[in-house]
Amino acid sequence: MRIISLNAWGGRLHEALIGYVRQADPDVLCLQEVLRTPGADCGWSIYRDAGLELPQRFNLFAEISAALPGHDGFFFPTSRGELFDGDRTVTAEFGLATFVRKTHAVIAEGLDFVHGSFSADGWGAHPRPRNAHCIRVFSHEHSRAVTIAHMHGLRDPAGKGDTAARQDQAAALVRLIERVWPGDEGLVVCGDFNVLPDSATFAILAGLGLSDLVTGNGLVDTRTSYYLKQGRFADYMLVTPGVKVGKFEVVEAPEVSDHRALLLDIG
Repeated sequence: MRIISLNAWGGRLHEALIGYVRQADPDVLCLQEVLRTPGADCGWSIYRDAGLELPQRFNLFAEISAALPGHDGFFFPTSRGELFDGDRTVTAEFGLATFVRKTHAVIAEGLDFVHGSFSADGWGAHPRPRNAHCIRVFSHEHSRAVTIAHMHGLRDPAGKGDTAARQDQAAALVRLIERVWPGDEGLVVCGDFNVLPDSATFAILAGLGLSDLVTGNGLVDTRTSYYLKQGRFADYMLVTPGVKVGKFEVVEAPEVSDHRALLLDIG
């Protein structure tokens, strides 16, 4: 089973992103920073925040769904706000997306906010709402299930250091996982955590038996050339000892975001 986790960056590198997800052909694709605009065509828009302007695909969820016709797609918004297309305003939802190959069975799932609550009338104040999604996927090929959870961790303008909110976030993620994971099968937890490798987040997740494959393999960079700041850690992939790792890669090329994709093949 191939699992990929990626912060999609709102589809800013749209053509490369679509090509990569088609080529990589994951069984489970865990995406953060996805936009959805129900009933609208696909195209470009501009996100504006405190002088910052970023190009965004305002219906990225629909575009990924079209690129993966053999998958079921699930979208989970954290907020609903305005994007701009010239003089036109586009009202879009922002959140997580999970895609699962249709030949696999989703036999349990859980969804919850790990910070804040749904913001229906704007993107919200920083640190903005964040959620996590957890599923049990049964592989008919291997006649067993694996539990997979992913999270987009809160962004704090002060940086990626530990805060009380981040510790609460990690505890909320554990509670969500415990609602879904039976404890006697493999568990994979991934996403853009927005924390540093020494964060208390990892000690909290270690209580479930999880260890990180990024730092555990001596890797020091999960960002691409599009990220120009210091502090090259953001994305992590953790597994329990029962997960048989066939391959793990922090994908350097192609660059499809300011984050690198995390690719895990398990037996």
